Amino acid sequence: MRLIIGLTGGIGSGKSTVAKEFIALGIDVIDADKVAREVVEPGQPALANIELYFGKEVVDANGELDRAKLRNIIFKSDTKKQWLNELLHPIIRDTLLKQLEQAQSKYVILEAPLLLENNLTKYTDYTLVVDVTEALQIQRATQRDSNSITQIQAIMDAQISRELRLQQADYIIDNSSTDLVVLKQQVKMLHLQFLSIQK
Repeated sequence: MRLIIGLTGGIGSGKSTVAKEFIALGIDVIDADKVAREVVEPGQPALANIELYFGKEVVDANGELDRAKLRNIIFKSDTKKQWLNELLHPIIRDTLLKQLEQAQSKYVILEAPLLLENNLTKYTDYTLVVDVTEALQIQRATQRDSNSITQIQAIMDAQISRELRLQQADYIIDNSSTDLVVLKQQVKMLHLQFLSIQK
């Protein structure tokens, strides 16, 4: 089994940018968010189950999951949210593990915003945290997603605190610089370190 690095960070920290840099170095990145979208695509059993439970209004005219409607429903009901989590989490986990197993690079990265919150660290060897200040998180996330500060703050509140995240980190990338070269250098140094770690 090859070395698995868990990559995480708060919203707006720059996880995706870091992941792209590792991909550019030839490293396979398994994206938990992407997998979570794939398992509810049209034709997938999970989408059929969601439609049965929540009703046809959560599926749009194209037969795709209407995420906004589903989010509104589960936001108001803990029972429905729990049902959805119990359905999706095992499917997502199994798909992630399968993709990690199929990875071909010298080591592999599991990119997951909720790596720590969802206890995905039990499948990884080390945790890499992309870190910026909370003020910078809000600034970058509002610029990127055209979300309000309140919405971004709510997402941040649902994630573990910056302090707790840093406490659980084996490696940290400081992404506060606006210069991409600074980030690339940090990724390159970590890449060489990960290549030198033998499992």
